[in-house]
Amino acid sequence: MSRVTRLAPAVSAPSLPADLDEAAHRCLVAGFDGTTTVPDPLKRLIERGLGGVILFTRNVRDAGQVRALTDSLRALRPDLMVAIDNEGGGIGHLAAAGAPEVPGNWALGVADDTGLTARCADALAGHLASLGITASYAPVADIQHDPRNPIVRTRAFGADPALAARHLRAWIAATDARGIASCAKHFPGHGGTTTDSHHDIAVDPRPYGQLDLDPFRAAIEAGVPMLMSAHVVFPHLDPGRPATLSRRILTELLRGELGYDGVMVTDALEMKAIADSYGESAGARIALAAGADQVIVAVPELRTTLDCRNAVLGALADGSLPAERVMEAAERVRRLAGRYAAPGADPAPWDAAAGLEAARRAVRSRPVPAAVRGAFVVDLFPPPHPALNWGGEDFASEVQALDPMSMGLAVTNPSDADGDLPAALLRAAASRPLAVAECDAALYPWQARLRDALLSARPDAVRVFTGLPEPSTGGHEVLHTYGRGRTNLRAAAEVLTGFRAAAAR
Repeated sequence: MSRVTRLAPAVSAPSLPADLDEAAHRCLVAGFDGTTTVPDPLKRLIERGLGGVILFTRNVRDAGQVRALTDSLRALRPDLMVAIDNEGGGIGHLAAAGAPEVPGNWALGVADDTGLTARCADALAGHLASLGITASYAPVADIQHDPRNPIVRTRAFGADPALAARHLRAWIAATDARGIASCAKHFPGHGGTTTDSHHDIAVDPRPYGQLDLDPFRAAIEAGVPMLMSAHVVFPHLDPGRPATLSRRILTELLRGELGYDGVMVTDALEMKAIADSYGESAGARIALAAGADQVIVAVPELRTTLDCRNAVLGALADGSLPAERVMEAAERVRRLAGRYAAPGADPAPWDAAAGLEAARRAVRSRPVPAAVRGAFVVDLFPPPHPALNWGGEDFASEVQALDPMSMGLAVTNPSDADGDLPAALLRAAASRPLAVAECDAALYPWQARLRDALLSARPDAVRVFTGLPEPSTGGHEVLHTYGRGRTNLRAAAEVLTGFRAAAAR
């Protein structure tokens, strides 16, 4: 979800009957700034019935602070849903609060042990419960379909819908057992696009029969309490609007054909696929009319949330948004809150070692490299996505943590990939063993250029793939991590160095 938005002009809030006003507020999820104090505008929204808040890294300092913040939010209204993106891998916002380290979904799919997936999901959910967070916008149910897709990739359980379906069931059941509401996303799928909807309108050109709906069917059958919509246009379903704003997709397909009666929540409205083409306020109004039950406005500037709220109230006042549609949506949110809003008693311990076990089982190599000591490690990866948290992990640091005699650095700036850098890296490596890590270099030509310059000079180098697997030529030894979470990188560092890390830090 993006955290950058343009500011819309302020819109006045019309007066509505109290029950309808409260229902409209139930349909909103708001982001905000701060770690200890609830802003006054947010307090007023909560008092009028706000359905939920979404936390980000900006709201997290440590575990005790997060629990105090969630307690203060619920003191304003006990049935407020407190949510966060919590996928695992490199996608999460609770590193400073001691979040369990688990690999991303692709690595779990490679290990293909649903019991292990459940243990990882249980660890994440148990930690959320301890913080007073009771809704998790995870797991990803998308299938990584198009190799040019820039946003799903290792966040998916894989490219096989049947594999994804069984791991989704395991994740949802384990999360629910902790009293945490899970959310399968991004309906009806983001994996067939070549555009990141954070940045522009994304389109999936496939006909209906080729869409990857089976994982969402599995999630629905598993009782997932929330689904999140995709800001993706499916021309064969609705050529005019992205799924988030499409009645054909949210009402006719999801409610009618698939029979889903849980809460449909939108992805963040300030993402450019919505904000640049419709505006956040119009997006809120259209999404609710199309069949969404809650709209997320994730930016910390509450003026944007208030403008969306006012647009919804205005549409209710003039009849362009039917009152019965909003009352229906609010009732679904009330049912969700009745089941999940209140955190339970102190949660039982979770398995902190599950994540590293899963990452170790996912690592693949060809051939199995002999352990090397004192290596020089070059880690190439794109700059962290602005909407997704990054904990600062890199492969060179994980290798150095196991083998202090090693050296290396991370390269994330495309402008550094050319010029003197390849020669400088080769001089720095000298006679040391060389390991070159890359992350989805097929999408980032600067990585491929730098990698090729290094590998052509060092045929003895070990290649490490930290994104999706790609073809490897030249006879180099290869390691695949299937993700860039800290546990993914640590497991590969163990194989490279021959040293074994502790189960958890």
